[in-house]
Amino acid sequence: MTRPAAPPIPTATPIEHYENFPVASWLCPPHLRAAITSIYHFARTADDLADEGDATPQQRLADLAAYRADLFAICDNPPAPPGSRWPRVFAALQLAVQQHALPSNLLHDLLDAFVQDIDKTANAAHYANQGVLRDYCRRSANPVGRLLLHLYGVDQPQALQQSDAICTALQLINFWQDLSVDIPRGRFYLPLDECQRFGVAQSDLLARNQTPPATLLIASCASSARSEMEKGMQLVHQLPGRIGWELRFVVQGGLRILDKIEAIDFATLRTRPRLHWWDYGVIAWRALWM
Repeated sequence: MTRPAAPPIPTATPIEHYENFPVASWLCPPHLRAAITSIYHFARTADDLADEGDATPQQRLADLAAYRADLFAICDNPPAPPGSRWPRVFAALQLAVQQHALPSNLLHDLLDAFVQDIDKTANAAHYANQGVLRDYCRRSANPVGRLLLHLYGVDQPQALQQSDAICTALQLINFWQDLSVDIPRGRFYLPLDECQRFGVAQSDLLARNQTPPATLLIASCASSARSEMEKGMQLVHQLPGRIGWELRFVVQGGLRILDKIEAIDFATLRTRPRLHWWDYGVIAWRALWM
């Protein structure tokens, strides 16, 4: 698809977070890197407002309300809102919205997910079942894939469904990778009905006791995430050029995390597996032969 030349989009603050998967890597076409980076920084900053530091839940919700007001402003009334607390984030995002007609509902979905996270964490609430958890993924993860496909001009229903499957899988993989980090922070993603099915006591999860039932539960959740990824991974063969190769690395990065979870016998209540430099060679090799 031919696109008109666009002025450079200002970048936001430098990426400082550990990431499993590439963000606006060299595989992305140069004319889209700034837009992709602006989406990343929008989501990353909102995530930090919802999760980092020692703010109260009320303060976090107020911050996200102000953040959402800035989003409304740049989508409806250019230029970027005066007095914004996040001028670099929204200046970059505004240009991306204007130049690429980004669907604002997908950006709002991301904020809805962060608000939900704050509420559930404040109330130590759990997800009742996989259906409710996947609905959260629909707003916390799937919009990112759909925004990227929009940038590439891809809107076929099957491609969108496959993208949703990949993004949901990546979110679920991140949950099962991060149990040892999330549970002490009051974030519970293991579905209650699955805990009951495997006979996992909530007291053991809170204490991060890697009991045999807990291991079976995490193994089942990891298997479900792998199946979800496999539902969507054929999308890499339908996307041309660089986007297809970028997605190959993202998919294989997620599958590699699942391999590492399995390699520690699913003991992610105790430790968080990470990707290391040698894993990227494995990812590249598997991406080549997908």
